[in-house]
Amino acid sequence: MEIGKYNTLVMVQKEEFGVYLSETMSGDKEKVLLPKKWVPGDMEIGDPVSVFVYKDSQDRPVATTMKPALTLSEMAKLKVTDVTKIGAFLDWGLEKDLFLPFREQTFRVKKNDEVPVALYLDKSERLCATMKLYPYLSLRTPYSVGDEVEGYLYEVSPNFGAFVAVDDKYSALIPKREVPSEGLQPGMRIKARVSRIHEDGKMDLDLRKKAYLQMEEDSDRLLSLIRENGGKLSVHDKSSPEQIRSVTGMSKNEFKRAVGRLYKQRRIRLLEDGIAEETV
Repeated sequence: MEIGKYNTLVMVQKEEFGVYLSETMSGDKEKVLLPKKWVPGDMEIGDPVSVFVYKDSQDRPVATTMKPALTLSEMAKLKVTDVTKIGAFLDWGLEKDLFLPFREQTFRVKKNDEVPVALYLDKSERLCATMKLYPYLSLRTPYSVGDEVEGYLYEVSPNFGAFVAVDDKYSALIPKREVPSEGLQPGMRIKARVSRIHEDGKMDLDLRKKAYLQMEEDSDRLLSLIRENGGKLSVHDKSSPEQIRSVTGMSKNEFKRAVGRLYKQRRIRLLEDGIAEETV
């Protein structure tokens, strides 16, 4: 009998408050209670039934014919019903809400948030939810390099980058070098492009569009920044990458491509200490 999964058990004992189920009729296996309200009306001793086994509020194994949104090691997007001093509680389709400990949250959730989580057993064999999805994501990606994908950003690591659950199912990473200095937060839904698929099936993602589209977008953004700054920006191709990033939010290469495009279009002029909008 497995906690957190569906089990096909047989009825071995009948009581006023429900029936007891076991793996066999011999009585040498553990028994679990199926409360009366979930007992099929025509069920008799020896009849099999498929039930989900979990623990009740007093940590006793109990069976139900209700269908939870996820089983052990599976993922699902669940709604936060309450946040308390010990953690959050999620609606997963059973009478007893699912506990999401603070330590398993990648960011602090609020009531009515909908968050993808996985189901695991804690040290006391109680079913709990976790937002740390990496071990539960599939490596069998159906995508190819260049495909546009959408996913849930569930964790940002200063060492590795931003972890994304594509389609709330597949493992993906925005590498550290591709993560913008600001703007990405856990809980966001993002659109990105598959830039690499590793041998183990994990995907690398790039937030930038295909080069020609990204260059056009960067050029428009740079021109808007120039106009917002009174027609001039005090950065140029000899400025440091850090200074360019601070002023424009772009990498140095992105900045230089955008400047080159705007200069060829005669929309800006190059100054000794920066760039300015061209005036006709």
